[in-house]
Amino acid sequence: MSGRLLTIDEYVKGILASDRVVLSRAITLVESNLESDQQVAAEVLKQCLPHSGKSVRIGLTGVPGVGKSTFIDSFGTLLTGVGHKVAVLAVDPSSAASKGSILGDKTRMERLSKDENAFIRPSPNQLTLGGVTRSSREVILLCEAAGFDRIIIETVGVGQSETVVAAMVDFFLLLMLPGAGDELQGIKKGIIEMADVIVINKADGEMQSKARLAAANYASAIRSLPSHEGKWIPPILTCSALEEKGMNEIVEVLNSFILNVKESGDFELKRKTQRKTWLMDTLQYLFLEWAKNTPVVASLFAEMETAARRWMAARRRH
Repeated sequence: MSGRLLTIDEYVKGILASDRVVLSRAITLVESNLESDQQVAAEVLKQCLPHSGKSVRIGLTGVPGVGKSTFIDSFGTLLTGVGHKVAVLAVDPSSAASKGSILGDKTRMERLSKDENAFIRPSPNQLTLGGVTRSSREVILLCEAAGFDRIIIETVGVGQSETVVAAMVDFFLLLMLPGAGDELQGIKKGIIEMADVIVINKADGEMQSKARLAAANYASAIRSLPSHEGKWIPPILTCSALEEKGMNEIVEVLNSFILNVKESGDFELKRKTQRKTWLMDTLQYLFLEWAKNTPVVASLFAEMETAARRWMAARRRH
């Protein structure tokens, strides 16, 4: 099968059979910008769609250096250990000059990368805002069709439009460092409000007391914010992913949250909102692609850009 083009039927059968090689090739297909690939990808997605939607989608973000990859390695291994199949979509920063990607996350998740019940897919974000790839939603559907029931989306990091991540997951985890300066470490209030749990990582050794203090500070900050959506109040937990301390409590919070939102009906309501957002984002992308590839429209955009730059330059002079 390797080295030749697959038929749509081969893609679908391979994905439904949890064939990782076929799944990887299908993801490459949906990430491609070639029109011929997009046409095949659309049909593969259409046939996989009825087999998707049965996972719990987990978004994970945090400040640089917080240990996201180590956390996912420990967290994901814990999930597979209790019978779950885990897919990790690890989005790497892309170079503005070369649009290349580091793609190093897989090497930092040593145990999970060798786990037969886990699948790790590093993808360049290609400068897409929100720290996720343009095709992240489609990749989620393919992984679900392949039988993965826990999907973890690791973002580039805090600082971009994290609402993009929150709009495609069921559970949003914010990973923070202990004793890293001010209480919110430069995190925007809106990201704190979106979090379903805040976890202080690296709570080991001399940092344990600082982690407890940070947790108390975050708890105080949460109380000062408007009421969280629904009745769920985001817990503030501490852990050491490196020493695997406090990880079970995080899984318990995840399970409790999902049970809570499913019983209240909020789970399906959020999924409907996600589908609407996906539709609007897709339409916007298709419109921009059409505009970019239509000479008359592209020239109008260029003229508008030039006019805007002149206006800004004139404002700076005055």
